Amino acid sequence: MAQKEDATQGHHEHHYAVTVQWTGNRGTGTSGYRDYGRDHIIEAAGKPAIPGSADPAFRGDAARWNPEDLLVASASACHKLWYLHLCADAGVAVLDYVDEAQGTMVDDAHAGHFKEIVLRPRVTIRAGDNRSLAEQLHHTAHEHCYIANSVNFPIRCEPVVVAEAA
Repeated sequence: MAQKEDATQGHHEHHYAVTVQWTGNRGTGTSGYRDYGRDHIIEAAGKPAIPGSADPAFRGDAARWNPEDLLVASASACHKLWYLHLCADAGVAVLDYVDEAQGTMVDDAHAGHFKEIVLRPRVTIRAGDNRSLAEQLHHTAHEHCYIANSVNFPIRCEPVVVAEAA
């Protein structure tokens, strides 16, 4: 990732480079809709490869990540990273964070689109830390989330914050 700063505006640009290589040629390329695999490999320098495919509903391999999975995962991970940052700055010690995120996509005859993503993080904080603040910081994390700010559909957050047992 390269960063470029515009000193006059205080803006930073971040650039991301990935390679997606189709690996689904079964010998005749795309000679017919059922004749090719949807498999691909997603790579970026210095990172492990991600095996990808299409959703099984679109003739993909269920054992591989599909673009829809990765979009939901991106929204969840971005929110989590902002949330952890904000909690650390606010003095709230997060001890555990698990998000059971779900996305809903609508597929019609012309095109598909995501209708929404719902994040359901379950957060455990240190006993004695401010639970109300920990809950409020989810709202702030959502406002800062790069992914939530980049999509044209709602991303909702339904957090549960609990304190560790004393």
